[in-house]
Amino acid sequence: MRQVRTLVQNLFAGDKQADRVVPPSGFTAQLTLFAAAAMAFLAVFALALSLASGRLATRWGDELARTSTIRIVAPDGQRVTQTEAALRVLQTTAGVQSARALTDDEQQALLTPWFGGNISLDDLPVPRLIEVIEAENGFDAAGLRLRLSAEVPAAFLDDHTRWRAPLVQAANRLRLLGWVAIVLIAAAVAAIITLAANAALSANAQVIAVLRLVGATDHYIADAFIRRFTIRAFLGATTGMIAGLLAVLLLPSAADEAGFLTGLGFQGASWLAPLLIPILAAGVALIATRFAARKALEALR
Repeated sequence: MRQVRTLVQNLFAGDKQADRVVPPSGFTAQLTLFAAAAMAFLAVFALALSLASGRLATRWGDELARTSTIRIVAPDGQRVTQTEAALRVLQTTAGVQSARALTDDEQQALLTPWFGGNISLDDLPVPRLIEVIEAENGFDAAGLRLRLSAEVPAAFLDDHTRWRAPLVQAANRLRLLGWVAIVLIAAAVAAIITLAANAALSANAQVIAVLRLVGATDHYIADAFIRRFTIRAFLGATTGMIAGLLAVLLLPSAADEAGFLTGLGFQGASWLAPLLIPILAAGVALIATRFAARKALEALR
């Protein structure tokens, strides 16, 4: 911890004599600031996407894992009887916490987004739906299907496993894609800063030669470049992070009607996560500049 504190103090304290080696403005300074700001802005959205996808996968997994649906596909004259028989079977099934038949209003509300609010269930051959809530340990889906086929021929069990798993898998892959994007952003920052540092070192080749003649070590010269480029990356990333957070604040808040499309922002303590982006950008810049300085100074011998 003490070494980290000393490193941070040395970075920001600086050395006025050594800092004159690195041009305070110009192409390399502008490139470093812009690249760090742009990549930090993108990293905020990649982080928001990853965290939102993780929340979505957890919510879909939790909500759908304990729910099942039974469809009663029977003529109108037998639908009520078959529904009551299915409910009696569910009452004696181990692992079923509760079961109830959806009302006409509830079923019509499910169809409204697809057919509009003016439809009537009498005009459509809509099966009666039974909502099944599983207990903590769940129930034997195969055994329940066998019982239903024997006692309620018009009942069909859907435990949501066919489409629950692909949804959760898709959300998890989106989360992975967000983290991959963050890694690629960090790699792009490292590449750009390496190029900018090489350009600055090459432009100051004569100054570096004079410093060597008066006794300056390569370590002393490299530290000047490392310090200046690290601070530039930190300041640029801080600016980009703030802009990204402001943009995320403008996104619509989470809503049940379109939970994923309106839930891409941060929630709770996750708002603190973007604060790590400038620190990570400074770390990437430090490593990239140190690598570039070592290679360039060896080439200028």
